[in-house]
Amino acid sequence: TDTDLPIKHDVKRRLTSRDELVAYMTKHMSDDADAKRLRRSELVLKKFGLLPADFDLGKFLVALLREQIAGYYDPKTKTVNLLDWLGVEQQRPVLAHELTHALQDQSFGLEKWMKAGAGDLVEQRKAPTAADIENDEMSTARQAVVEGQAMVVLVDYMLAPAGRTVVNSPDVIDTLKQAMLGGTADSPEFRDAPIFIKQELTFPYRYGLDFEVALLKNGGKEKAYARALEDPPHSSRQIMEPETYLSGEHIAPMPLPDFKQDFKSYDKFDIGAMGEFDVAVLLDQYAGETSAHALCPDWRGGYYYAVMPKGKPSGPLGLLYVSRWSNAEKAEQFAAIYAEWLSQR
Repeated sequence: TDTDLPIKHDVKRRLTSRDELVAYMTKHMSDDADAKRLRRSELVLKKFGLLPADFDLGKFLVALLREQIAGYYDPKTKTVNLLDWLGVEQQRPVLAHELTHALQDQSFGLEKWMKAGAGDLVEQRKAPTAADIENDEMSTARQAVVEGQAMVVLVDYMLAPAGRTVVNSPDVIDTLKQAMLGGTADSPEFRDAPIFIKQELTFPYRYGLDFEVALLKNGGKEKAYARALEDPPHSSRQIMEPETYLSGEHIAPMPLPDFKQDFKSYDKFDIGAMGEFDVAVLLDQYAGETSAHALCPDWRGGYYYAVMPKGKPSGPLGLLYVSRWSNAEKAEQFAAIYAEWLSQR
């Protein structure tokens, strides 16, 4: 009823133990392309100063997911899994969230739908193109749509007894988003995580929720659900600033150097877009949330290219980072913040 997505068949369901969850997540992280890329990018994140130098990302993620996950929908088995140590009252809103994923899957095939985009730019043999960089955030944007829709249904389910919805309850939305970032006494792994980890893991839920509310206000259920899945956003900027998605804003692709020629003495290690969300996290960590909110809307493109000396896979890591801004003044503001913190990484 909340999404107007059709029910095409029954949904399989099961209760899952904590040990089963850890086994599933460990396998998922070893098989999932995004997880593999994140682990490879661990060194790049440390180079940017977004993770501490001695941080073990893989070990941390397993511990964090064990602590945080309350349920999940597995598109491979078409099954909603709820955790058997949660009480019924805790399970119900989680079930509303996960059943939304089941509906998305029945109409759009979530596993295939999520794989759109440039893919792993390190694995491809050809040199990355401007289009590859432009499409590198597609999976991030699509994840925000998927989770944002499920968050709307979860919140609407909880508000229904009071006759309210996400559209007329901005106070509830703000409280929920703040709670997502804060962590609690019973979630020490998340509470003590680096800013980047908190922002990265909650991005599709927090910003996806805001994105979907904006679409509901602009065009109702059809635009917020079916249309958003048929014509999804392709960048974190469109998620963070829904008006850019609704207006069809197009930002020209970034010009790229001749990577093979200019870096012929190096082996490619990692490459990717540095989107508006990535810049917002950098600014948040380096200059605080106020500066991040003030400056990141003027982002107009960016990418990084990480390399190792040819034949030396253990380093040292070289990093090229290019960013583009709406005007020279904003570019200088960002450069000043970036330079000030360069020596403190």
